[in-house]
Amino acid sequence: MGTPLPKTASPEGDARRWKALVFIALAQLMVVLDATIVNIALPAAQTDLGITDGNKQWVITAYALAFGGLLLFGGRIADLWGRKRTFVTGLLGFALASALGGAAQNEAMMFGARALQGVFGALLAPAALSLLAVMFTDAKERAKAFGIYGAIAGGGGAVGLILGGFLTEYLNWRWTFFVNIPFAIVAAVGAYFVIREPAGARNRSPLDLPGVVLSTLGLVALVYGFTRAESAGWSDVTTVGMFVGSAVLLIAFVAVEAKVKHPLLPLRVVADRNRGGVYASLGLAVIAMFGLFLFLTYYLQVVKGFSPVKTGFAFLPMIAGMITGSTQIGARLMTRVRPRLLMGPGFLVAALGMLLLTQLSVDSSYAGLILPAQLLLGLGMGTAFMPAMSLATIGVEARDAGVASAMVNTSQQVGGAIGTALLNTIAASATAAYVAEHAAGARNAQLLQAQAMVNGYTHAIWWAVGILVVSATIAFSLINTGVPGSGPAAASGDTAEEADEVKIPVVAH
Repeated sequence: MGTPLPKTASPEGDARRWKALVFIALAQLMVVLDATIVNIALPAAQTDLGITDGNKQWVITAYALAFGGLLLFGGRIADLWGRKRTFVTGLLGFALASALGGAAQNEAMMFGARALQGVFGALLAPAALSLLAVMFTDAKERAKAFGIYGAIAGGGGAVGLILGGFLTEYLNWRWTFFVNIPFAIVAAVGAYFVIREPAGARNRSPLDLPGVVLSTLGLVALVYGFTRAESAGWSDVTTVGMFVGSAVLLIAFVAVEAKVKHPLLPLRVVADRNRGGVYASLGLAVIAMFGLFLFLTYYLQVVKGFSPVKTGFAFLPMIAGMITGSTQIGARLMTRVRPRLLMGPGFLVAALGMLLLTQLSVDSSYAGLILPAQLLLGLGMGTAFMPAMSLATIGVEARDAGVASAMVNTSQQVGGAIGTALLNTIAASATAAYVAEHAAGARNAQLLQAQAMVNGYTHAIWWAVGILVVSATIAFSLINTGVPGSGPAAASGDTAEEADEVKIPVVAH
């Protein structure tokens, strides 16, 4: 008697999957835009709440530490508890934390709300990506779904700048928190009624508590080390101590995971050549991208005198490029060409856009330089992000989808922390050196300061160009899987695990 075929989804199940994607994408947009929307509102919030200059960084840092430190734990909870339940809980918790942030009366309440947002974000983000991983297993459907998800993951930060500028300028900073509430409630209610998680996808193994403690402390120390380096310097005793402590904790974490029966992060997830290549190249690309958001925001507002709203709209070409690259290029070609032939060229096109921005000057034309650079950057990143998001979870056993998804988010979060600290330090050093070199002959102090700032930005952007080239090199050299869904014959670089990806059952219930 022949082997029975796996059950497939009914037409109703198919319709539910695409409806579910709407709510998953909405939740992802909320989490990603929250990373930048608060930056626009920070000066006004600092004044209202009496937050000191020394403490203002904690509005950003409290979120980053909780989110980055707890992502692996959140991914494991999604595998254990059920991704739909974890997703809905994360959304409702994020809405509550946002309400507390918007209603904050002092700095302690604000810092607590931001940390709480990070905690629930660490539940929400891996649950969202792992739901896509286990719900969309057909190659063509997966390409479309991850095209939409990749566009949102890449462009959400820029959307945050637009929304943050609009809310801060026309309402007040508190609405940058309150705006999350309708996003979260709509996504949670929709997900509750629409999402049908595939059967047999949970991992009910006991929780690896030593792994939870070591990974959380190690990632918190790493993110805080980079955050502190930006303000206190790379040679600061505490900064160095954080890096050393993080290395010790994460090495111990790997040693524990290799020995325990039910690891928090099964090493098979990261040991795979293709997934390791995705995590590394994606993390590096995010370093470059976060740096660009930071420098372009300052350039447009401080040097060019744009308002917050005008600055936000100035990022629209990048968003358009990302959506086009992800949904029209990446999604259409993903089932026809190998992922590395999308990711590698995508990162190189983004590097070309970044290379244009090294020509910035005080009087650069937006239409002549910044707009085409953003279009190239958006097209490249969108094209690369889409297959990267899909490949990071393809071939993973259903019970590991949560932690594999958490690793994607972890590489992005750590990359963002590194990018902000590293590139900002490079820019600040180049700015100071320029002022020292040109101060004696300067006739206009204000012009000198603007020129020095732009010089600092271009120095840092050169580094970002190099980082994107390294990302492309990693994609070309490490990622050797074949065309998704083409079978072993056409995918000579595939591992047996990847070839089995299509066997994850998709059932409607």
